[in-house]
Amino acid sequence: MNISITKSTSSNLSKVDFDNLPFGRIFSDHMFVCDYADGSWQQPRIIPFQNFDMHPASMVLHYGQAIFEGMKASKSLDGRPMFFRPELHAERLNISARRICMPEFPEELFLDAIHQLVGLDSAWIPPKEGSALYIRPTMVATDEFIGVKPSSRYRFFIFTCPVGPYYSKPVRLWADTHYIRAAEGGTGFAKYAGNYGATLLPAQLAMEKGYDQIMWLDAKEFKYIQECGTMNIMFVIDGKVLTPPLYDTILDGVTRKSALEILRSEGYEVEEKRITIGEVVTAYENGTLQEAFGVGTAAVVSHASAIGYKDLVMELPPASEQKVGAFIKATIDGLRSGKVEDKWGWVVPVGQEAAVAV
Repeated sequence: MNISITKSTSSNLSKVDFDNLPFGRIFSDHMFVCDYADGSWQQPRIIPFQNFDMHPASMVLHYGQAIFEGMKASKSLDGRPMFFRPELHAERLNISARRICMPEFPEELFLDAIHQLVGLDSAWIPPKEGSALYIRPTMVATDEFIGVKPSSRYRFFIFTCPVGPYYSKPVRLWADTHYIRAAEGGTGFAKYAGNYGATLLPAQLAMEKGYDQIMWLDAKEFKYIQECGTMNIMFVIDGKVLTPPLYDTILDGVTRKSALEILRSEGYEVEEKRITIGEVVTAYENGTLQEAFGVGTAAVVSHASAIGYKDLVMELPPASEQKVGAFIKATIDGLRSGKVEDKWGWVVPVGQEAAVAV
């Protein structure tokens, strides 16, 4: 499918302070839009960034059919715009779509769209290492109907934001024993908007206790660790890197997958296993809990400074001593900037802007 391009006649780029980028509040000049109707995706187009008109009965507003992805583009040391494993995001979007009863979006068109969109707005990619152009592919139901059934029409769109680091300091995690994020048989493995909406109240309550994020436990026993609010979770206990295995309550994070492959290729002892909060407490008490950190597209790696569980606060070593997490972050940031050799073939140069614009 050919993507039509309508360029913006005025840019907001000159107004951006790239040294002070709040996460997710500054938007680039263009967006990609494609609509699903009559059983097929139609009219793929890049247009100036703008608001949508929406009918009050649009089904996404009432029944929650909304999924998204989060990915980044950065610039190498020689100024080339680059993606990091973009094909995995195209695949995962469709995993989410299938679970939420939405039509799959053609992966080839997904990749073509991000190449052309980011190629057009490549000047929006922040030059500073650790900053990036955040890319948000999104699909929502657009049928104008009040009734509980899958929509027959959808809109897929992509917009971009120049961003700085997601967390400016190590995070304090709260292991909640009342609220849950996901249960087996549910939607925890999908990037489904409802998953995030359900976490807002417990996350707010955790912040009132002095924590930054929740470290979610399983929905049945509140025993097994799942993931954090915006990240997968990893621990270093007695020299071994541990992380929960993938199942239907845990998102298959691209950064998680990459971190595990990096660590194994460098000879680290890594195990994907069900980790109980009790194991973490025991490791803390006997002095073998060396690191805890989240991994995700937005944060890359975010060290934990403390984990709260019931009446216990487990204080972790400072970030400067959490060597494994620092190694993962330095490697992924280095791959994106070109400082680290890409022996895995994960970094993909952004394609050129389409030759013909309409």
